[in-house]
Amino acid sequence: MIGPLARQHLAALRILLVFTVITGALYPLAVTGIAEAAFPHRANGSLVSQNGHVIGSSMIGQNFALPPRRGRTVPPPDPRWFQPRPSAAGPSGYDPTASGASNLGPNNSGLIAMVNRRRAAVAAFDGVPPGSVPVDALTASGSGLDPDISPAYAYEQVPRVARARGLPQAVVHHLVTARVQGRALGFLGQKHVNVVNLNHDLSTLR
Repeated sequence: MIGPLARQHLAALRILLVFTVITGALYPLAVTGIAEAAFPHRANGSLVSQNGHVIGSSMIGQNFALPPRRGRTVPPPDPRWFQPRPSAAGPSGYDPTASGASNLGPNNSGLIAMVNRRRAAVAAFDGVPPGSVPVDALTASGSGLDPDISPAYAYEQVPRVARARGLPQAVVHHLVTARVQGRALGFLGQKHVNVVNLNHDLSTLR
């Protein structure tokens, strides 16, 4: 005969098994099915493809740099592409296995020096006055994988990209304008441009 304590343990075990099946199998399957049916592109990673090959995800930023060379630890940015904001994820930035921020405070002397170096480098690279460089061109995001930049930073890069590719500025400017996204729900966040999608559009130009 089963005693009261044993019955309590059996009841607890049954509850554990039931909720394990519900929350560990049925609920994930239901959510996955709904996501696949309603948002298949997002459910599968928002992948960006070109000529049948996956070249990235619009949810994860990436570097657009010149090919690496021997003795060069961090390849310089490629002037033919729109550049993302800085990244503290990994030594070269945008390493999805090392997502994170620098965790340096606004009064940290190292961060201040880094921002000043970035301001000078971006200004020289884009051919603009240092005081006009947008803040998102100088600071990394919290994840280090943010694919978005401000419209101001995107438009700043238009002359340099057009010149490097031999394209009319109006054509490149139009690409940026077409990729400007508004605030979520009309009031959350800021307007932004997805660099991965923008560079994909750029690569399709002939």
